[in-house]
Amino acid sequence: MVATVLHSGVVNALGADIVSGRIPVGTALTLEGIQERFDVSRTVAREGMRILEAMHLVTSERRHGIVVQPPESWHVFDRRVIRWRLDSEHRPAQLRSLTELRIGIEPFAAHLAAARATEDEKDALRQAAGEMRVFGEAGRLDRYLAADIAFHRTVLRASHNEMYVALIEPVIEAVSERPLHGHSHAYPVPAAMDLHEAVMLAIADGDGAAAEAAMLGILSDVRSGIGAALHADDVTAG
Repeated sequence: MVATVLHSGVVNALGADIVSGRIPVGTALTLEGIQERFDVSRTVAREGMRILEAMHLVTSERRHGIVVQPPESWHVFDRRVIRWRLDSEHRPAQLRSLTELRIGIEPFAAHLAAARATEDEKDALRQAAGEMRVFGEAGRLDRYLAADIAFHRTVLRASHNEMYVALIEPVIEAVSERPLHGHSHAYPVPAAMDLHEAVMLAIADGDGAAAEAAMLGILSDVRSGIGAALHADDVTAG
């Protein structure tokens, strides 16, 4: 347990440094340097590097050691990489990328779900949409967000497309970010609850076109909210 906590700390610190650019591409790391920086054993340092190498943030090269890789090599769908980017100065670019990803897959996932969702999945969508309404109107944002996450996770699963299902984690990271950065106005937005209910009803009725249109409406609101928030950040910074 202690070793797990230790190498997790190493991974989080180095991963954040690499993704933010504080450790530049091409930098050669050594196990000795990691041991010294974090006061950990060689075993812990090696395990941390193994995890970062699995994310393609670093690679082991003969004669060069452990070398930091460029962004195009990273496992960009790894939830930790996404989180590190969101917590860095690259947050605007990551938010745009996540939103564009969602627009590219979620509307058609909803369309597919209208044809493929099981009764259990339809029930899960009804429950999630209902909880979004109850907790949103009550101002219980933590419970509202949990229901929102459950809703979008269920839509992707109900598409029964394994490629879409594999993208659940980055989508959920994007949904989780919305209360922090995705809205310049009051959150949750009543219209968003209406649109989630429209998606749910269309899937329950087997109406793929309506499900797709309603999901696109949700994501159009997200894109507008993120654009407004990023513009406000630019104005404040300026």
